[in-house]
Amino acid sequence: MLIMPKGPYLYLATFLLVSFSTLSAKESNSKDSKQTGELKSEIKAYILHHLEDSHDFNLLSYKDKATNKKVHIGIPLPVILWDDGLKVFSSSQLKHGKKVVQLGENHYKLYHGKIYKTDAQGTITYNNHHHPTNIKPIDFSITKNVISILFTSLLMFVLFRGLAQSYKKNGLIAKGVGRFFEPIVLYVRDEIAIPNIGEKHHRRFMGYLLTLFFFVWFLNLLGLTPLGINVTGNIAITFCLALITFVITTLVGKKYYWKHIFWMPGVPWPMKIILAPIELLGLIIKPFSLMIRLYANISAGHIVLMSLIALIFIFKNWIGSSLSFVLAFSISIIEILVALLQAYIFTVLSALYFGFAVEEHNENEDH
Repeated sequence: MLIMPKGPYLYLATFLLVSFSTLSAKESNSKDSKQTGELKSEIKAYILHHLEDSHDFNLLSYKDKATNKKVHIGIPLPVILWDDGLKVFSSSQLKHGKKVVQLGENHYKLYHGKIYKTDAQGTITYNNHHHPTNIKPIDFSITKNVISILFTSLLMFVLFRGLAQSYKKNGLIAKGVGRFFEPIVLYVRDEIAIPNIGEKHHRRFMGYLLTLFFFVWFLNLLGLTPLGINVTGNIAITFCLALITFVITTLVGKKYYWKHIFWMPGVPWPMKIILAPIELLGLIIKPFSLMIRLYANISAGHIVLMSLIALIFIFKNWIGSSLSFVLAFSISIIEILVALLQAYIFTVLSALYFGFAVEEHNENEDH
C-alpha cells in the first residue's frame, strides 16, 4: 500500500514558496517595492540553497558596505575530484562559485552546487533546456552531508559501545547516558520488531532496525541546528535507506511471500493473473513510499521553518516580526517531535515489510 506524505507541512511549505514566487514576480514602480521584491527573491533562493548539499558549512553571510559584496563566514571542506587523476583542494578557493580554481591545465568552477570543468574565464555552456553541458568530473568531495553522516555514525558507535560495555560490567544494568537509550532500545524491540516480525525471527533484524531508527532520528535532530544540515531531506540519502530495506526484504523473502506475490493462494486463477502484476508493482511502491515520505516531510519542515523566519525580514515591524518569531519557535518545537516521528515510521514500516517476507504459513490451513 502506498502511503503518500500528507499533512499541513507539505501544503504550507508549497504555499509559502509559491507566495514568495508570486510576490517576487509582481512589478512595481516604487523603489521600496522593488527592494522588497529583491528581498523575497533572495529569501526564496536562500531557502532552496539550504535544502541542498554543499561543499562547506556556511554559518552566516553579510554584505560589505565598502565593497558592496557578499561576505560568507563558514567552514570550508575538502574537494576531491577524479579528472584524469586525483585533484584535491579546499572549497574556500571556489569562493561560492565566484572564482575559478586552476590545477595544472584544468580549470574548475562551482555552479549551482556542482563542480564543472571550464576555462580560465569560468565559461558555462548550456543546451536547449538551459542545462550545463560542461564536463563534470567525478566528485568524491567530503561535503556537508558526508560530514554529518560520519559524525552521526561515530556518535552512535560511541554511545552504544558504551551502553554495551556498561551492560557487561554492571550485570546487564545500564549506566550513565545508556540509561536514557536503554528504554528506547527496548521499545524498538518490544513495540516495533516483535509485533511486526514475530518472536521467532525478530532478532535477525534488530541490529538493522536499531541502526535505522537512531540514524534517522539523530540526523533529523542535527537538521534542527543552525548549521544548515538537511541530510534526511536529501532524496539520495532516503533512496539509499529505502534501497537497503528493499534488498533485505527481497533476500529474506520465503516461499509463501513470493507465492503470495506471483500466484496468490485462495484466489481464482483469472484473478491471480490480474493481481500478480499489481503485487509485483507493490515491491517497488513500498520502498518508494519510504523514500518519498521521509524526504518530503523533512524538506517541508525546513521550508516552513525558514519561511517563517524570513517573514521577520519582510514585515520589518514589531507586530509582524513578533508573530513570525512566535510561529517559528512553535514550529521548531513541533519539529523535534517530527524528527522522532519520522524515524519511528521509517523503522515500523521496514519491520512490517520484513514481517511479510518471513511470515510462515501452514500449507494445510483452509483459506
